[in-house]
Amino acid sequence: MKDFVIDFDAKTLFKDGDINTGESDRQNQRLLLVCEKGSFKEFPATGVGASTYLEDESADALIREVRTQFVADGQTVNKIEYKDGQIKVDAKY
Repeated sequence: MKDFVIDFDAKTLFKDGDINTGESDRQNQRLLLVCEKGSFKEFPATGVGASTYLEDESADALIREVRTQFVADGQTVNKIEYKDGQIKVDAKY
């Protein structure tokens, strides 16, 4: 998917005086992971809020929520892996 590209501080990146555009799939996935529910006013139930799962003993609830949110966003989830405090998601639109 092509969209405007933002940096990790959620600031729009500009290129040659115009808004920078590019592939946004990974960016969209990252936003789904870090944003809490309620972050998107138009879609208040959207967002994983991965930081809320930091103290959980098991990653099962996090993995289930990631899968639910990515599928609801129109992605096909092939694999989700949580290992050593990192989540790796293989999903495509």
